[in-house]
Amino acid sequence: MNVRQFILDNTSVLSPPLVPEVRLHLAHEAVPLWQKTEDELGEMGLPPPFWAFAWAGGQALARYLLDNPGIVQGKRVIDMATGSGLVGIAAMKAGATSVLATEIDSFAVRAARMNAELNGVQLTIRQEDLLGDPPPQVDVICVGDLFYEKSLAERCLAWLRQSDAGILIGDPGRSYLPQAELEKLAQYNVPVTRDLEDAEIKRSAVWRLSA
Repeated sequence: MNVRQFILDNTSVLSPPLVPEVRLHLAHEAVPLWQKTEDELGEMGLPPPFWAFAWAGGQALARYLLDNPGIVQGKRVIDMATGSGLVGIAAMKAGATSVLATEIDSFAVRAARMNAELNGVQLTIRQEDLLGDPPPQVDVICVGDLFYEKSLAERCLAWLRQSDAGILIGDPGRSYLPQAELEKLAQYNVPVTRDLEDAEIKRSAVWRLSA
């Protein structure tokens, strides 16, 4: 299967509503694309095509980085579960020295590479689960919209607590966001699609993990 061509055939180049400075290959509807992916690969029960949408938490975090470039300027950044690559792209546009963007989904890896190219920035993109090893030595770790499932949230939080980096989390208040350990830095009303969320506007915040 030609993944690059599949992405081109099933997405349009669009800018997320909250981050017009960035262009991404985005889908208009989730369910048809999900079905097409399963059909193409001949597999059922695949994860949703997270890579094809600009999720609310990621949009909020990308907006925050672009509006506050000093947070990542001249620094080494990790963008965990990068999806479309939005947060990593925003970090590079804000002046980061380097961005390691990781994903476990092969489609997301390809989409993030295409989106980085589209925006004229260079990301180091790897298909790997960082949570199985100690956190790499970097300056800032960005986590966009990852606290939607209990076991994943617990693994992610335990891993983040091991790091000496600054931890920034973009999240619209998912069920397993550990708000008691977080400091809210900014809040945004993010336009989203009802195909993915329960509203057309999702109030999302950027948080810092307390030391």
